[in-house]
Amino acid sequence: MKNRQWLINGNPRGRAVALSDFTHNEVDLAPLVDGAVRVRTRWLSFDPSQKGQMENIAGYAGGNTVGDVMVARGIGEVVESRSDAFAVGDLVIGNLRWQEYATLPARELGRVDDPDHATDYLGVLGSTGLTAYFGLLRVGCPEAGDTVVVSGAAGAVGSVAGQIARIAGCRVVGTAGGAEKCAWLTDELRFDAAIDYKHERIKTRLAELCPNGVDVFFDNVGGEALNDTLARINTGARVVICGGIARYEEAKPAGPANYFNIVFRQARMEGFLLNGYEREYEAARARLRTWLDQGEIRCREDIQQGFDNIPETLLRLFRGANVGKQLLALW
Repeated sequence: MKNRQWLINGNPRGRAVALSDFTHNEVDLAPLVDGAVRVRTRWLSFDPSQKGQMENIAGYAGGNTVGDVMVARGIGEVVESRSDAFAVGDLVIGNLRWQEYATLPARELGRVDDPDHATDYLGVLGSTGLTAYFGLLRVGCPEAGDTVVVSGAAGAVGSVAGQIARIAGCRVVGTAGGAEKCAWLTDELRFDAAIDYKHERIKTRLAELCPNGVDVFFDNVGGEALNDTLARINTGARVVICGGIARYEEAKPAGPANYFNIVFRQARMEGFLLNGYEREYEAARARLRTWLDQGEIRCREDIQQGFDNIPETLLRLFRGANVGKQLLALW
């Protein structure tokens, strides 16, 4: 049996990801060894951090060089097993990569026990939700009554972070690109306000929407959004650096001109990764699941279709074409 794959064909450091950074490949499936499981990939997850993984940036998973199968979390169905941990037909989650069939040691896979909500384990109940949870609650430390601003708020992480801030009793303002995304934030996710950065000046709108300043900034973008929000922070503000999509296409991205306001406001700006929170994942996931079941957190999935569309689906993230969690279904 053949296994179709997408291999890394270029390093996009300092430039945009291109379709030419990936090349199609086919290999024969080898016989399973003891302890291994073969999985037919059903859904793949897409995140901006995959560009950093391709570039082997410090802090991201290494070993993603030219010629490797492109890294990606995914969910699939076990089609063959030589492990007592999984049986044929089980749904599992792991680093399945961009391929139709993944062959992995059983210890590298997790079980998906709720098939009706399987894709939530790639979104709000997976690394996306955990990133929002720990970044906002542990680094941002919001308090009831705070004003919280979230950039990239219509993305998978930003949309969850903003809703957690609302649950915590904060006033929440999000930035997003386009009227449709902004309406989703205010009408469905119950943000207090949204700024359409494609048609409005962030600096001007922040002055109007946050006249008493900003207490917590959850930043997924960097660039102008970071610079303009730093100008509005209050004394003791917490600035959470989660992502920097504005810098992903620049070889030498400029730092924020207003960074010294952190000194003037005795504020704190801190970056973070999920590494180090592993022992708390299950407790955090339980809270997220409760909020999801109660309707306090709402999610949207942008699901593309088909193996041939895998590279194009990653590019959607950097064009801002997705609303919510970007996924692809192979079948």
